[in-house]
Amino acid sequence: MAAADQIKTLIKSFAEDDEDRFYATAMQIAAAEARKGNEALANELKKLIDKSKVSRRGAQAIIKSIPVNTAQKELNDLLELIHPKERMKDMVLDSNLKKAINRTLDEQRKLELLKQHNHTPRKKLLFVGPPGCGKTMSARVIASELALPLFVIRLDGLISRYMGESIAKLKLIFDAMHQFRAVYLFDEFDSIGSNRNYSNDVGEIKRVLNTFLLQIEKDDSNSLVVAATNLPDTLDKALFRRFDDIIQFTLPSKDEIFKLFKLDLEDFSLAGRFDLKKAAQESIGLSFADVHKICQDIEKDLLVYGAEEISQERLISYIHHRKKPF
Repeated sequence: MAAADQIKTLIKSFAEDDEDRFYATAMQIAAAEARKGNEALANELKKLIDKSKVSRRGAQAIIKSIPVNTAQKELNDLLELIHPKERMKDMVLDSNLKKAINRTLDEQRKLELLKQHNHTPRKKLLFVGPPGCGKTMSARVIASELALPLFVIRLDGLISRYMGESIAKLKLIFDAMHQFRAVYLFDEFDSIGSNRNYSNDVGEIKRVLNTFLLQIEKDDSNSLVVAATNLPDTLDKALFRRFDDIIQFTLPSKDEIFKLFKLDLEDFSLAGRFDLKKAAQESIGLSFADVHKICQDIEKDLLVYGAEEISQERLISYIHHRKKPF
């Protein structure tokens, strides 16, 4: 098969989510490079293929690896598996936030080296900040940059669906961290991490929190734990020292909003049609998620109504609506 045909097959199989054909074609390309004498490139391709197989196929294997059928079903109910594709270049972050995330990525990429010298890479992160400011997106990016799957833990289901069994379910999740390396995101963490001294707190949640504190303290897996909350003031103070880093997310600055408008609208070559500096000024106080949704509305208008309906006034009106939706 000619190289051009192999590349077309590779792209088509990826688009159709045909893993077997994708990997077979990739291995053919690696073999062809080896025959040409490009051993270094061929070996690198084979390593990338093997790593990709572990990331994509191994994620589903975590459920199968648990010997008890009931445990398999329970874990499946607790975890939502995601294969994120977002990268650092897709995010607009301030310098401190970018530095914090990159530090975790750099240490994880040197995991074996650090362990050889009796050090543990950053792996337990607490994300705090307002809704829509990039906490979940950052967890997705960390997983994607490390070529790991992302498991989202449904904490609301943990408490509401398994009242009386929540502790056993939480232990099952931490057991899974040892069996399969991934990023485990505890979203809306305040639903179990609230202060144990709150008088209106039910005993079940206190016991779950105590179990979480114990489990995260003794966790020595190669997985990453990310807890995200919009309400850091409600968290039990004992939680904070269990995390390697507490990363603060804030509402975007005017400059960051401008960069996000430019990044998002460039996909449809729309950035040049607007006064984005004015739009950014009007958008101060909105979250990253708000700005992203505004850009999506503009892009949908382009597709549905045509370019003649796209205007600065329409963009500003969407901004004002996000600020005062009612």
